[in-house]
Amino acid sequence: MRLTNTTALITGGNSGIGLATAKLFVAEGAKAVITGRNKETLAAAAKELGPNALALPADATDIAATEAAIKHGAEKFGKFDIVFANAGIAGGTPLGSATLDVFEKVISTNLTGVFFTVQSALPYLNDNASVILNGSVISVLGIPGYSAYGAAKAGVRAMARIMASELSPRGIRVNVVAPGAIRTPIWGPATATPEAEKAFEKRIGMMTPLGRLGETDHVAKTVLFLASDDSSHVQGQEIFVDGGAVASPSGAPIYRG
Repeated sequence: MRLTNTTALITGGNSGIGLATAKLFVAEGAKAVITGRNKETLAAAAKELGPNALALPADATDIAATEAAIKHGAEKFGKFDIVFANAGIAGGTPLGSATLDVFEKVISTNLTGVFFTVQSALPYLNDNASVILNGSVISVLGIPGYSAYGAAKAGVRAMARIMASELSPRGIRVNVVAPGAIRTPIWGPATATPEAEKAFEKRIGMMTPLGRLGETDHVAKTVLFLASDDSSHVQGQEIFVDGGAVASPSGAPIYRG
């Protein structure tokens, strides 16, 4: 097991990528502290993860609540060896009709909340720890209607590189995992019915060189790599888990003869 005798913090660990990562971490020997906004899904996640996990309610934009959760987790399981700042929200901000409230909420959750998660965890981080930030292909793909989200995720990439410079003297690594389209609850109405989900999956598959929608385990296993000693000399990097959408867009099925 690759994470024996380690303690991990995962924000947004009550569903989707965060929960898949928490399950994998526990299976690999870690103790996991997960946070989230929804108390019901947190309770369900805690039950599924078992005694080596602690689920604590905290909104990523509530810095005081995040600090309290991190302190509580460290008191129960010890200082952290891994931080996965995963919590985030979707939110459209189309040019011409975007509202300030939505724009600020997207930035606050996906960028500001990530920074203060890491800062809050810093006093409880062991030397040589691994910090992983959750990015997105939207930081580079220029998808219409997502200025705030794309800017936040591009900011996460820039922030990771600066954090890596600041934390290298302690041997702490900071890297980014950048998912493409992954099968999670974040898609809402686009996957609300079996028919809609099938059409959505087909559309994504046509735009992805590997021809499929990504799964949460695809991302979780990449996070595990960045969290473990397998990546002990990887610093300040961004790994795209997107089936080739960023690196080789012309290889997508839609372009094939």
